Amino acid sequence: MNPDGSGRRLLIRERSGEPAWSPTGRHIVYASGRDGDPDIYVANADGTGERVLTPNAAQDFPPTWSPNGQRIAFASNRPAQHDDSQEFDIWVMNADGSGQRRVTRMPGGEWNPARQPRP
Repeated sequence: MNPDGSGRRLLIRERSGEPAWSPTGRHIVYASGRDGDPDIYVANADGTGERVLTPNAAQDFPPTWSPNGQRIAFASNRPAQHDDSQEFDIWVMNADGSGQRRVTRMPGGEWNPARQPRP
């Protein structure tokens, strides 16, 4: 919508949450539980071209973009290779969903990744 609240437009036709605009404003990333567990989806700014980036049985949310728009960080409770832990940790992936890897391993888990530009 416009800053004054006019021109509202529905982008995603289902219950989804925690949307984040890409730094360029060309894409939006969000979590959706349409298959029973939250996964990360990305779509064009107008809602077209939607695709799932994390199609798995784990819970993946809330997504956030890197400052350059090349990566997405998110929390997930999926176990990593050789690890049966079901705690939430922070993961990163390329903007197209490839290269998913866990970057934290803290007891008790982590939530809500946030990125800040480097000074």
